[in-house]
Amino acid sequence: MIKTFRGLMADGVQDTIVLHTNDGAVGYRIKKFEIMTQRPGTTAYEHVVQIWKTKQVAVDNVVDFSNQTLLAAAFIQDDSAPHYVASSQVVFDTEIFNQDIYVTHSETNAALACNYYIELEQFSLDLSENTVATLKDIRNTKTQGF
Repeated sequence: MIKTFRGLMADGVQDTIVLHTNDGAVGYRIKKFEIMTQRPGTTAYEHVVQIWKTKQVAVDNVVDFSNQTLLAAAFIQDDSAPHYVASSQVVFDTEIFNQDIYVTHSETNAALACNYYIELEQFSLDLSENTVATLKDIRNTKTQGF
Protein backbone atom coordinates (compact mmCIF):
# COMPACT_ATOMS: atom_id res chain seq x y z
CA MET A 1 0.00 0.00 0.00
CA ILE A 2 1.19 3.53 -0.80
CA LYS A 3 0.49 6.40 1.62
CA THR A 4 0.95 9.99 0.47
CA PHE A 5 1.72 13.13 2.42
CA ARG A 6 1.94 16.69 1.20
CA GLY A 7 2.28 20.09 2.69
CA LEU A 8 3.36 23.70 2.31
CA MET A 9 6.15 24.81 4.63
CA ALA A 10 7.40 28.27 5.49
CA ASP A 11 11.14 28.87 5.78
CA GLY A 12 12.69 27.39 8.94
CA VAL A 13 9.73 25.11 9.73
CA GLN A 14 9.62 21.44 10.74
CA ASP A 15 6.59 19.19 10.04
CA THR A 16 5.94 15.90 11.83
CA ILE A 17 4.46 12.99 9.90
CA VAL A 18 2.91 10.68 12.46
CA LEU A 19 3.56 7.02 11.57
CA HIS A 20 4.21 5.24 14.88
CA THR A 21 1.95 2.47 16.11
CA ASN A 22 1.67 0.89 19.56
CA ASP A 23 3.38 -2.33 18.47
CA GLY A 24 5.66 -1.04 15.68
CA ALA A 25 4.43 -3.74 13.30
CA VAL A 26 3.93 -1.34 10.36
CA GLY A 27 7.00 -0.38 8.34
CA TYR A 28 7.54 2.32 5.75
CA ARG A 29 10.01 3.11 2.99
CA ILE A 30 10.22 6.26 0.86
CA LYS A 31 9.12 5.62 -2.73
CA LYS A 32 8.89 9.20 -4.01
CA PHE A 33 9.93 12.61 -2.72
CA GLU A 34 9.34 15.82 -4.67
CA ILE A 35 9.36 19.53 -3.88
CA MET A 36 8.04 22.63 -5.66
CA THR A 37 8.27 26.26 -4.69
CA GLN A 38 5.01 28.00 -3.83
CA ARG A 39 5.53 30.64 -6.52
CA PRO A 40 7.32 29.06 -9.52
CA GLY A 41 8.55 31.41 -12.20
CA THR A 42 7.92 34.59 -10.22
CA THR A 43 11.00 35.06 -8.07
CA ALA A 44 14.41 33.64 -7.23
CA TYR A 45 14.48 30.80 -4.71
CA GLU A 46 16.76 28.15 -3.19
CA HIS A 47 14.89 25.50 -1.19
CA VAL A 48 16.37 22.65 0.84
CA VAL A 49 13.83 20.16 2.17
CA GLN A 50 14.97 17.16 4.22
CA ILE A 51 13.31 14.13 5.80
CA TRP A 52 14.66 12.94 9.14
CA LYS A 53 14.18 9.95 11.43
CA THR A 54 14.45 12.20 14.48
CA LYS A 55 13.14 15.64 15.42
CA GLN A 56 15.68 18.33 14.58
CA VAL A 57 16.81 20.91 17.12
CA ALA A 58 17.61 23.45 14.40
CA VAL A 59 16.39 23.77 10.81
CA ASP A 60 19.10 24.70 8.32
CA ASN A 61 20.27 24.09 4.76
CA VAL A 62 23.19 21.79 5.65
CA VAL A 63 22.95 18.43 3.86
CA ASP A 64 25.19 15.75 5.37
CA PHE A 65 24.76 12.24 3.91
CA SER A 66 26.95 10.80 6.68
CA ASN A 67 24.22 11.70 9.22
CA GLN A 68 22.46 8.39 9.86
CA THR A 69 19.20 10.13 10.84
CA LEU A 70 18.81 11.73 7.39
CA LEU A 71 16.38 9.79 5.17
CA ALA A 72 16.09 12.16 2.20
CA ALA A 73 17.18 15.54 0.89
CA ALA A 74 15.87 17.70 -1.95
CA PHE A 75 17.21 20.95 -3.38
CA ILE A 76 15.60 23.17 -5.98
CA GLN A 77 16.72 26.58 -7.21
CA ASP A 78 15.73 28.99 -9.92
CA ASP A 79 15.74 32.67 -10.76
CA SER A 80 13.02 34.75 -12.34
CA ALA A 81 15.50 35.96 -14.97
CA PRO A 82 15.23 33.77 -18.09
CA HIS A 83 18.98 33.32 -18.57
CA TYR A 84 19.30 31.26 -15.36
CA VAL A 85 18.69 27.53 -15.65
CA ALA A 86 16.56 25.91 -12.94
CA SER A 87 18.00 22.88 -11.20
CA SER A 88 16.80 20.31 -8.75
CA GLN A 89 18.16 17.23 -7.01
CA VAL A 90 16.41 14.64 -4.87
CA VAL A 91 18.19 11.85 -3.01
CA PHE A 92 16.52 9.38 -0.67
CA ASP A 93 17.41 6.26 1.24
CA THR A 94 15.43 3.01 0.97
CA GLU A 95 15.79 2.29 4.68
CA ILE A 96 12.80 0.81 6.49
CA PHE A 97 11.43 2.77 9.46
CA ASN A 98 8.42 2.38 11.76
CA GLN A 99 8.37 5.64 13.72
CA ASP A 100 7.38 9.24 13.02
CA ILE A 101 9.45 11.19 10.49
CA TYR A 102 10.23 14.90 10.36
CA VAL A 103 10.35 17.19 7.32
CA THR A 104 12.41 20.39 7.49
CA HIS A 105 12.57 23.32 5.07
CA SER A 106 15.20 26.00 4.69
CA GLU A 107 15.06 28.70 1.99
CA THR A 108 18.38 30.46 1.61
CA ASN A 109 17.35 33.27 -0.73
CA ALA A 110 14.11 35.05 0.20
CA ALA A 111 12.32 33.11 2.97
CA LEU A 112 9.70 31.73 0.56
CA ALA A 113 7.42 28.76 1.22
CA CYS A 114 7.91 25.37 -0.43
CA ASN A 115 5.59 22.42 -1.15
CA TYR A 116 6.56 18.82 -0.55
CA TYR A 117 5.05 15.53 -1.72
CA ILE A 118 6.07 12.19 -0.20
CA GLU A 119 4.97 8.68 -1.13
CA LEU A 120 5.68 5.98 1.44
CA GLU A 121 5.34 2.28 0.83
CA GLN A 122 3.57 0.72 3.83
CA PHE A 123 3.95 -2.94 4.75
CA SER A 124 3.73 -5.30 7.72
CA LEU A 125 6.89 -6.08 9.68
CA ASP A 126 7.57 -9.45 11.22
CA LEU A 127 8.89 -9.52 14.79
CA SER A 128 12.59 -9.42 13.84
CA GLU A 129 12.13 -6.56 11.33
CA ASN A 130 10.06 -4.68 13.91
CA THR A 131 12.78 -5.13 16.53
CA VAL A 132 15.55 -3.94 14.19
CA ALA A 133 13.60 -0.84 13.08
CA THR A 134 12.66 0.06 16.66
CA LEU A 135 16.21 -0.42 17.97
CA LYS A 136 17.59 1.79 15.18
CA ASP A 137 15.09 4.47 16.17
CA ILE A 138 16.06 4.23 19.84
CA ARG A 139 19.77 4.45 18.95
CA ASN A 140 19.17 7.48 16.70
CA THR A 141 17.16 9.24 19.41
CA LYS A 142 19.94 8.70 21.96
CA THR A 143 22.65 9.97 19.60
CA GLN A 144 20.61 13.13 18.97
CA GLY A 145 20.44 13.82 22.72
CA PHE A 146 16.66 13.51 23.19
